[in-house]
Amino acid sequence: MREKILQVEQLTKHFDMGRGKMLKAVNEVSFDVHKGETFGLVGESGCGKSTIGRTILGLYQKTSGNVIFDGMNVHELSEKERFAFVRRMQMIFQDPYASLNPRSTVKEIISEPMEIHGLYKDSKERLERVYELLEEVGLNRDHVNRYPHEFSGGQRQRIGIARALALDPEFIIADEPISALDVSVQAQVVNLLKRLQKEKDLTFLFIAHDLAMVRQFCDRIGVMYLGHLVELTDSDSLYEDPLHPYTKALLSAIPIPDPDVEEKRERIILKGELPSPINPPSGCVFRTRCPMAMEICSKVKPAWQEAKQNHYVACHLYNKELTEADKKEAAPVS
Repeated sequence: MREKILQVEQLTKHFDMGRGKMLKAVNEVSFDVHKGETFGLVGESGCGKSTIGRTILGLYQKTSGNVIFDGMNVHELSEKERFAFVRRMQMIFQDPYASLNPRSTVKEIISEPMEIHGLYKDSKERLERVYELLEEVGLNRDHVNRYPHEFSGGQRQRIGIARALALDPEFIIADEPISALDVSVQAQVVNLLKRLQKEKDLTFLFIAHDLAMVRQFCDRIGVMYLGHLVELTDSDSLYEDPLHPYTKALLSAIPIPDPDVEEKRERIILKGELPSPINPPSGCVFRTRCPMAMEICSKVKPAWQEAKQNHYVACHLYNKELTEADKKEAAPVS
């Protein structure tokens, strides 16, 4: 097994909304990322995926828990240690329109991290590195003096990828890097990331809500719901044998390109509205929308357990202390 480069331990991030209200964005989430792999985080909008990415990088301060990167506690680094850390971990942001400074040229956008960290001897060497990065992401040298508004969405995201690579990082957090792009461009960007990962031995945390695309790119996948991690396993196991009712519902929403199969297959439609993270349900946070909910789900938070080899889930349906009779007799919760 590959060595662990990132360990997220019981990570919690709450935001103070004032007047005694607390938005519970991330709650006791734990997972590991191995060197050289792509770990995916998926779930509905607002489930806490992006908050986890930003907290791992240190853009948000944790409420509790730990983020360990290559043996270093990210949230306990000194200013000097953090300066060195950000060279090793970078982020590709979701919105290629908002993440690039509209007043800066492509050369300035990509070379700025190099200048801050004192890389290369002079501006001429930095410019040569900018040229190399542009070519690596599928752009050309003629683009260096242009501004972001002169590019398409896919080209802007390539510029964002080049900026993330400017410091030669080992680990990249890709925060929904294709969600703002046209479908025709999404596959191109994913293929670019896969090529760069192979060439540069990169490790990715890939955050997305498009499960069809995630399967093509990720080695292991964690499923998020309302700030909680509800299932985690390798990509093939998740798609071929999902365990959590929420994961099954997500997978049933993936369209199938064969119209005959699409028309006949059964969709799982979740009832009810997504609860507020300010006032989440008691017990299992998914119980208010779960078609398999039982009485115990409203009273007891399900334990995180290994239901199958390397397949983890937080669901009372896989609670070994509950007998099958208990599960059948338990009153469904509406």
